[in-house]
Amino acid sequence: MVKKIFLVLICSIGLIIFVSTLYSQGSKKTITLPNGEVVCDLNGEWDALYENLGAFQQRYGNLTDILKITQQDGSFVGVRMIGTIWVPKGDISITGELDKNGFKKVQVRFGWGNDLDCKGQISENGNQIIIDGGERIRVTLTRK
Repeated sequence: MVKKIFLVLICSIGLIIFVSTLYSQGSKKTITLPNGEVVCDLNGEWDALYENLGAFQQRYGNLTDILKITQQDGSFVGVRMIGTIWVPKGDISITGELDKNGFKKVQVRFGWGNDLDCKGQISENGNQIIIDGGERIRVTLTRK
């Protein structure tokens, strides 16, 4: 009888750990701002795909990189870990601000300090970001 209770207890604990692990992998990472708003936590490394559009596609093509995003409260900065001749390694590639609804502001930096105002969308689980720069560029970030 004691063995059966022990076995049921072990199985129950295993099931709880398994379910909580699945839940945490699918839930969005968040932080609370000083004003009480809860926003997505973007801190960490992200795979980046830069799709140059229109005339820029023929000239520059698509580029990949890794961005390290650091976030302080609602503001964030994405720094290139690989870089290109236009935006070298260590330079800022994206900047922005978050609020409870997602992106308040997001910009993509083109070479030599030209910032383009864009629209951004964060996926439901917080592991993918699409930044739309209209007819010039689309950036897809995937959390590593």
